[in-house]
Amino acid sequence: MEIIIEKYHGLGNDYFVFDPNKNELKLTEKNVKLLCDKNFGMGSDGVLEGPIMMEEGIGVRIWNPDGSTAAQSGNGVRIFAKYLKDAGYVQKKHVKLHTEGRDVEVSYLNEDGSRLKVSMGKLSFWSDEIPVTGERREVINEDMVFGRTLYPTTCVNIGNPHCVIPMREISKPLVCKIGNYSEIARCFPDRINTQLLKVLDKENIQIEIFERGAGYTVASGTGACAAAGAAYKLGMTNPKMTVHMPGGQLQVEIQEDWEVFMTGDVFYVGKITLSSEFTELLRAV
Repeated sequence: MEIIIEKYHGLGNDYFVFDPNKNELKLTEKNVKLLCDKNFGMGSDGVLEGPIMMEEGIGVRIWNPDGSTAAQSGNGVRIFAKYLKDAGYVQKKHVKLHTEGRDVEVSYLNEDGSRLKVSMGKLSFWSDEIPVTGERREVINEDMVFGRTLYPTTCVNIGNPHCVIPMREISKPLVCKIGNYSEIARCFPDRINTQLLKVLDKENIQIEIFERGAGYTVASGTGACAAAGAAYKLGMTNPKMTVHMPGGQLQVEIQEDWEVFMTGDVFYVGKITLSSEFTELLRAV
């Protein structure tokens, strides 16, 4: 049987969409890792498996390129919502998606569904909800050591865990250096995503991103929301701002109750039919 996958990207953060209703293959840690490998597979930042029909609504399983699963992905849910419209699963202007982390509401802002607004849920800075080890507290501007260097760190959960480090200057090499330590730090029992934050002004911030299970990433929806929330919590910005990333920009708005809304675009790349040889390899691993 042929395996057909669709490829999309949100600001350069690219995903395959694997529809289990159209493909006869069980995704596993090993075959997802092979599929996402840029040398031996197709190359991608992850796989979105769905739609999975559930009592809670339409479900999507988010796979990282290392074969682990992610509780949440802002770019991922926007991409998946776009696929649902493209494939004819959704005709309305709104859709509710169930992820491992939480339910999210997605609104289509144009006719083809390429611009979307997502209700990402509420931000939490509480240590037991992120999680961060130690006594229960809000982890705000707390000194943490990564690679023998002390950094003022604010941690937040938005369906998945993030640590945000404000800096005057940020770069890819620096976030990779810190992220290699912070992702697996003992204080983060579920590992963590890392953003370096540079505040440009009250309505604009810039971030560099290192994701657990993926490494350096040019854009992240949850990362943008987490960094925006941290910047606002620290009094550095207004509640509505543009988040600038190497892959592009997202608009983020934080409500009084810490509900976060994210607005951004999704681009459809194309349909890929896997060779019979590669399909058999995916079945065998």
